[in-house]
Amino acid sequence: MVNKKAQVKIQQTAFMLMAITLLFVLVGLFFLSTRFSGLKKTTESLAQKNAILLASKLADSPEFSCGESYGTEKSNCVDLDKVLALSKNLVDYEDFWGVSNIEIRLMVSEDEKLCSQENYPDCNVFRLISDEIKGADASNFVSVCRKAKLAEKSYNKCEVGRLIISYE
Repeated sequence: MVNKKAQVKIQQTAFMLMAITLLFVLVGLFFLSTRFSGLKKTTESLAQKNAILLASKLADSPEFSCGESYGTEKSNCVDLDKVLALSKNLVDYEDFWGVSNIEIRLMVSEDEKLCSQENYPDCNVFRLISDEIKGADASNFVSVCRKAKLAEKSYNKCEVGRLIISYE
C-alpha cells in the first residue's frame, strides 16, 4: 500500500512539473507575440525614414549636386545638366544606391513630360531608375538648377523640384 501512495505522489509531481512547464511556455509565447506584434510597422517606419534620408543624401551626392558651379556652395541642389549626362550612363549605377526608383519632378506645371536628350529643357520629369515600386517611397524638395541662354548670354536658372526615391 505504501508503494502505491509513493507512485501516485510521483505521478502528481510529474503532472505538476508538466503543467508548470506548459504555463511558462504559454507565458513565453504570449510575451513574444506581444513583443513582435509591431515589428512589421516598425520595419515600414524605418524603411520610410531611410528613404527620406537617402533622398536628402542623394541630392548632395557628387553625381547630382550643384557644387559651386552656380556661384556659391548650395545644399539640396540638383544640377540638371549632370542628371541628363547621368541618365545616359545608368548601367554603372543601377545597384549603387540600392533604390528601385529615382525621379526628379520640376514643380513648373501639372503636365508630366518625360525628359530625354531630344526635348531637354522643355520637360519636367527625369526618371533615372524606374523599376517597379517595391517598398517605401519618399520625396524631398530640392533646388533644381541648369545653365540657360538668353540673348547669347548664359545664366543660371534655378527652380523648385521634388526628388522622389522609392526604397526597397
